[in-house]
Amino acid sequence: MNAPAPLFTPHWHAELELGYALCASATRPVLRRHSGPLRVQKHLYPEGPEVCQHIIVHPPGGIAGGDRLDISASVAAGAWAQLTSPGAAKWYRAVGPAFQDLCLRVETGATLEWLPQETIVYSAAQAELSTVIELEGDARLFYWDVVALGRPAAGERFDAGHFQARLDIRRDGQLIWHERQRIAGGDGLLDSPIGLDGHSVFATLIVSGEIDAELMERCRELPSRVRGDLTQLPGLVVARCLADEALHARAWLIDLWRLLRPELLGREAVPPRIWST
Repeated sequence: MNAPAPLFTPHWHAELELGYALCASATRPVLRRHSGPLRVQKHLYPEGPEVCQHIIVHPPGGIAGGDRLDISASVAAGAWAQLTSPGAAKWYRAVGPAFQDLCLRVETGATLEWLPQETIVYSAAQAELSTVIELEGDARLFYWDVVALGRPAAGERFDAGHFQARLDIRRDGQLIWHERQRIAGGDGLLDSPIGLDGHSVFATLIVSGEIDAELMERCRELPSRVRGDLTQLPGLVVARCLADEALHARAWLIDLWRLLRPELLGREAVPPRIWST
């Protein structure tokens, strides 16, 4: 008896490589190489020529089992790049894992803001993310991520699959932040008070630099609908929160960005227009 033919499931392997440099007092994109369904839209200058804004687009709109996204960006000395996304990244249920590898490099005197919108991990998805950030000299970083497990509004709890993430940040080759996360569907950590405590959304913000006690208190007093707090570490400010909706977590991060950006990066916060569409 002949065995049934296996179901064919196409896998997307997409790569995006970006580079930015300072040219005549303006940050210009000097490298844009892609393969597969991963692109950036036209570069924008909503704050003037010093800050180059790019919106990373994944046309399929979601990531399924077997897919792999490889994204790298390099910001040369003195340049300033701000990278965001047009909407939520969706990781669909799958019979096998899907992967995203992110590599960011920021040279001396350069600034990188990595400000994507939320990541939604469907129940039974197998999402595996790896992020490595290399900072040189006095390079500056503003980074955040928002992760939503399941789709509570649709009655979907994250009861199968897994979410796995790795984040390493180095300055001049020395590890200054090292984190590993793995949350399995239906795991006790989803409801445990030492885990997500029944919340479906968690978010992290990391910005280079140090702030005084007065600004720290202003950040902690921000009105919000999340359970969050901030910590000052040597050379890094770290903020964490738990929330019931991704919009609440993202609103809290944006409010922190409005307070911290002028102090640590020296510019008022100008929200990308794509966040309002």
